[in-house]
Amino acid sequence: MEMLTLQINTESKEPIYHQLYSHIKTEIQTGRIPYETKLPSKRKLSAYLGISQNTIQSAYDQLIEEGYIISIEKKGFFVCKIDYIQHIQVNPHNLSSSQSDSTKVLYDFSYHGVDMVSFPFDNWRKLMKEVINEYDTELLTPGDSLGYIGLRAVISEYLHQSRGVNCTSSQIIISSGTEILFQTLIQLFDKESIYGIENPGYEKLNQLFTGNRASFTAIRIDHNGMLPTEIIKSNANILCIAPAHQFPSGGIMPINRRIQLLNWANEASCRYLIEDDYDSEFKYSGKPIPALQGLDTNEKVIYMGSLSKSISPTLRVSYMVLPTHLMRKFNDKLSYILCPVPIIEQKVLYRFIENGSFERHLNKMRTIYKKKRDLLVKSIMDLNCDIEVLGADAGLHLLLRVPNGMSEELLISSALKLGVKTYGISKYYFDNSYSTVPPTLLLGFAAMTEKRIIEAVQVLQKAWF
Repeated sequence: MEMLTLQINTESKEPIYHQLYSHIKTEIQTGRIPYETKLPSKRKLSAYLGISQNTIQSAYDQLIEEGYIISIEKKGFFVCKIDYIQHIQVNPHNLSSSQSDSTKVLYDFSYHGVDMVSFPFDNWRKLMKEVINEYDTELLTPGDSLGYIGLRAVISEYLHQSRGVNCTSSQIIISSGTEILFQTLIQLFDKESIYGIENPGYEKLNQLFTGNRASFTAIRIDHNGMLPTEIIKSNANILCIAPAHQFPSGGIMPINRRIQLLNWANEASCRYLIEDDYDSEFKYSGKPIPALQGLDTNEKVIYMGSLSKSISPTLRVSYMVLPTHLMRKFNDKLSYILCPVPIIEQKVLYRFIENGSFERHLNKMRTIYKKKRDLLVKSIMDLNCDIEVLGADAGLHLLLRVPNGMSEELLISSALKLGVKTYGISKYYFDNSYSTVPPTLLLGFAAMTEKRIIEAVQVLQKAWF
């Protein structure tokens, strides 16, 4: 081949060998130096470019290592055959975005998130410093695959006292998000299992089961929870429910429906109930509803909890209580699964719960969220527009039915035009049955300040009336 045309920049911070390597690599990738071409010898290229043979050797060595050229003894360096990458021109203006650039969200009633100013930073920082101890060798070991034993012990005690859950620390698995726990259960149960999910319900379950090739079916609910008649027709054998605070309806399952579901589960050995207790800490009237697991005497309930709402979603800490016989199956079949939560975070959380900080934080957050909830409800009622508020007795969101003749889509879009983002309940249905339900919106209030709640409701009035 002809000698390489390359202008060496001796003032560049990039090493000369790298300049040569990059130039040859680009020439090969674009096809300007074709397959089987013999490259100039080190001696000739050194004389032509005025650089040392060692520099050229370094460039050639890098090209050999990456598979662009090959060295054949006593013959020289030759270009390898490369499968070229197709380059597709993409117009950046055609890329879709989650919302129009012309629409600026000023107020977001997102269900996700927590109060931004109430996290106990000082306490958390102090505990983090205490945990990072050079004499604690556990910080440098893989640790227990189920999670730090101290954390599992205090969670077990907390669940028994606050939720009526009957378990020991040996039944608890610590993980990073309920999604991972569901994936674990999919591996634990038989492939023939059929999961029943609430309709409407948590939208990620649809994606999760689909992504893991697990069979599932959506089961209609009423204000008391899953309908027993629909459960029987579904042929599901594992039900995913949120009895303490159904999402998104906000309904609380009464004792009679809970007993019906337990009796259904007891009728066959392959039947189970997965109880998602995702935000049970926040109930604003009456006594907290005990967990369904506390009623179970036949090891039929799998209990899941999370600290995403009570502390912060960024912690990514969740836990699952398995019945004893399923824990034995887990240890036999899935012992290779390691706890994904760093041991440092687990130890900080252990101290946070063990020294009473968690209980104090929860009491504080209940007061804050109740005040926000009350303010949101009052602001809506003060509009005197006959808006119906649903599911406000617990949790960190409520539902609105707006009797102004607008569709759900129009309610959302008209509010968004004025800078308020709201969320339709239709996205939580897994079929078109939402078409028979009056237009209903979901409003989360945890991350909103009291001032912005009042302002946002005033804007909604302008958008809807």
